[in-house]
Amino acid sequence: MTVDRSICIGSGMCVGGAPGDFTLGADRQARPRAEDMTASDAIMEAAESCPVEAIGIVSVATGAQVFPPE
Repeated sequence: MTVDRSICIGSGMCVGGAPGDFTLGADRQARPRAEDMTASDAIMEAAESCPVEAIGIVSVATGAQVFPPE
């Protein structure tokens, strides 16, 4: 999982939806707490709720982009 900080607006929607998986840095930019993790329902909902689609999720098994949809 990645957060594109060049487009992240620091809305905090990801932290509110999945506080165990995301944090906001001092610069108010979102960061995943770990790069490799299972895309739980909370993580998928956080990605879907990001107003600028800054959260990217890629399948470790296949390398296919899971979110945002292409």
